[in-house]
Amino acid sequence: MSLKDEIFDDMKEAMRSKDADRLSVLRMVKAKLTNQEIDSGSELSDEETIKTLKTLVKQRRDSADQYQKAGREELADKELSEISVIEHYLPNAATPEEIEKAVADAISETGAESMKDMGNVMKAALAMLSDKTVDGKAVSEIVRVKLQ
Repeated sequence: MSLKDEIFDDMKEAMRSKDADRLSVLRMVKAKLTNQEIDSGSELSDEETIKTLKTLVKQRRDSADQYQKAGREELADKELSEISVIEHYLPNAATPEEIEKAVADAISETGAESMKDMGNVMKAALAMLSDKTVDGKAVSEIVRVKLQ
């Protein structure tokens, strides 16, 4: 069963169990995936589905940060609860140790010596962590610390 089919089945189950919050998030995910398929003209692979889900999580994290800065905790909490539903379908998150190791490997692989090389290090580190869910901000912070 593809990841997209799993999401659609879980949406049906949320309808049956009358879980309105979960159903709302899964409907939004389904709409995004359907739009992606229409745009690409073909069915999404699991990798493309995961990439789309990561984008949705990133958007929600950004929104939650903005809401928290504006003092709108109830809206930030809603965004964070949506993230928890979406993350269920993503691969496990990279641990801080895995991120540290990937950054160290990327620095040695690229021969980076200063902040000018940050883009290359980021690209290499994220490529090494592609099979995990990774917060780009966390990787960026570690790269900054190591390159200074």
